[in-house]
Amino acid sequence: MIRNSIFDKFDLKNEVIIITGAAGLLGEMHAQTVLEAGGNAVLLDINKNLLDSKVNKLKTLYGNRATGIECDITNRENLFDCKEKILTKYNSITGLVNNAANDPKVTDELNSNLKTRFENFPINFWQKDLEVGLTGAFLCSQVFGEYMAKMNKGVIVNIASDLSVIAPDQNLYKIDGLPENQQPVKPISYSVVKTGLIGLTKYLATYWADRNIRVNAISPGGIFNNQNDIFLERIKSKIPLQRMAKKDEYKGSLLYLLSDASSYLTGFNLVVDGGRSTW
Repeated sequence: MIRNSIFDKFDLKNEVIIITGAAGLLGEMHAQTVLEAGGNAVLLDINKNLLDSKVNKLKTLYGNRATGIECDITNRENLFDCKEKILTKYNSITGLVNNAANDPKVTDELNSNLKTRFENFPINFWQKDLEVGLTGAFLCSQVFGEYMAKMNKGVIVNIASDLSVIAPDQNLYKIDGLPENQQPVKPISYSVVKTGLIGLTKYLATYWADRNIRVNAISPGGIFNNQNDIFLERIKSKIPLQRMAKKDEYKGSLLYLLSDASSYLTGFNLVVDGGRSTW
C-alpha cells in the first residue's frame, strides 16, 4: 500500500503484532498502542487469568482485534503451537514486541535483600531471569521472526531498559541504618538481560536486513507505579525532567518503531528516559 501522508505512515491497519509478557503493566500499554493505530494485537502471557482479564478489557475498548494466547515463551514447541494459532486466525504475522521479562522488585525485606546482592545472588534466580528475558526473546525471534523473514516483511521491537545503557544507582534503594552488606540492590540479572537485548537487536537487524525485517529496541526509564515517597524524591533528582514516566508515555515511541514512519531505522536503541542517561 502506498502511503502518501506522514500520518498514514503511522497506520497499523491489517498488521498483526505479537506482544509477549502482555499481561503486565507495559504489555497492556503496548497492546493499546497497536489497537489504537488500527492493528491486530496478539497478547502472549503465561498467566492465563491475568491475560484473559486484560484481553477482555481491551475487547471492550477496541473490539475483537485483541487476541490472548496462553504461552510459555521459554518453550520452543509451545511457541510453534502459538504461531499456528495466530496464522489460523489472521493468516499473517507482521510484528513482534519482545516485552516479557522478570522484573525483580527491590523491597525492604532483609531476607530478600540478602539473596539479591551480587555476592549472594542464587544461580537459579540468574538462570530464570535470563531464560525469560533473554532466551525468551531469542526463541520468539527465531519462531516468529523466521516466518516474517520468509514473507519478506516484518518488524521486531525489543523492550530493553535505561539500565541497558547505564548501571543501576543502588543508592536509590538505600535504607538508613542498615549495614552495607544488607542493603537492597537491583539484581545483576536485570541489567544483563536488558543489555543483552541490545546485542540481540543489533545482530538481528543485520542478519535479516536483506529480508525487509527491521529490528530496533526501546530503553524506557522507570514508570510511576505508586512507589514510596523517599524513592520518588531520590529518583527525581536523577532525571532532568524530574519525574518518572507515566505508563502510557511510551506509546508514541513504540508506534514509531512498529510503523512505516521509521522505515529507514534499524539496529537502533531508542532511549526514552526523561534524560536520565545524559547525566
